[in-house]
Amino acid sequence: MTAAADWRALGTSVRLVTTDPALLDSCNLLLARHLAEVDATCSRFRQDSELAALDGTDGRPVKVSPLLEEALAVALRAAEATDGAVDPTVGSAMNALGYDRDFQLIQEDGRPVRLTVRPVPGWRLVTLDRTTGTVTVPAGVRLDLGATAKAWAADRAATMLAEAAGCGVLVSLGGDTAVAGRPPHGGWRIRVQDATGPVEEIPARGSSDMVSIRGGGLATSGTTARRWRRGAQELHHIIDPYTGLPAQTPWRTVSVAAATCADANAASTAALVKGAGAERWLTRLALPARLVANDGTVLTTPGWPTSRRGTPTSQQGPASPARPAFEDEAVRPIRGSGGGAPRNGTGRGGGGETPSTATTTRAAA
Repeated sequence: MTAAADWRALGTSVRLVTTDPALLDSCNLLLARHLAEVDATCSRFRQDSELAALDGTDGRPVKVSPLLEEALAVALRAAEATDGAVDPTVGSAMNALGYDRDFQLIQEDGRPVRLTVRPVPGWRLVTLDRTTGTVTVPAGVRLDLGATAKAWAADRAATMLAEAAGCGVLVSLGGDTAVAGRPPHGGWRIRVQDATGPVEEIPARGSSDMVSIRGGGLATSGTTARRWRRGAQELHHIIDPYTGLPAQTPWRTVSVAAATCADANAASTAALVKGAGAERWLTRLALPARLVANDGTVLTTPGWPTSRRGTPTSQQGPASPARPAFEDEAVRPIRGSGGGAPRNGTGRGGGGETPSTATTTRAAA
């Protein structure tokens, strides 16, 4: 028996599943409090958020809360581990494309924007000193944690709730899915898809695959859902820091399983921007992944179980790797060293979920 709750926070869908139905309500209350704290700390769209306050620090070291310090550490680690493919200094580039408010609001504004090739400042310009709990953001650099914050928050929430409740927990934030505690029999069933639609139904278009995980996380990043039009330009939210514009990618969606949801999401996002070399990069990291090309062709890396459309696999995978996806970077001090923008970009992924123990990751959320 499992129980699930669905609602919205952080501008996206929230799904909580517990293996003990009696504990769902108390876990949901704790989750709501946690996400409210994350929003007040990390939101780029709230003028009163702690992250927004960094815009006016003009290169001065400032003390940050432990929660923001942790979120920044995850973002900078992802940037280093992906060779800059996930870069938190894309805030100004996002704003220039019109993504300066909640996604539902930007779709209502069709005014043209001028697209200018301009590299983003680069994550190496940001210094996080975890000894003193301070961060230094140069003048003119605007941070956006959207590529990492939801996945990190899902990891944090799943671990916290499983420890507090003593049962299996699944937390999905816009499809960035983390699990903790003892899983249900057969693992957590997750439907991966690259088309949005009702969470209870297999999508009528696009491809899908049903897999299961027993630990860690699974994330899908894509360019198909979070799209908007400004004038004659159709835009999406995956930004290439070398150009400051939406990345040109051969992939429609990329799904990755990893030891944490944060690692899975960083890898799936980076893969979109790395383009044709993404499959080799993911294989080298031993990350089970599913890549869907713009023409619908599906490629998988070793460890990803295959199945017929929408039917559960007989395997227990993709099994979470025994080590973090980016093991070497996990133990390094997080300190920027200066320098220009890397050649790769950032973005977000996710989606909705299916009933009971199942959840769904789908492109963008």
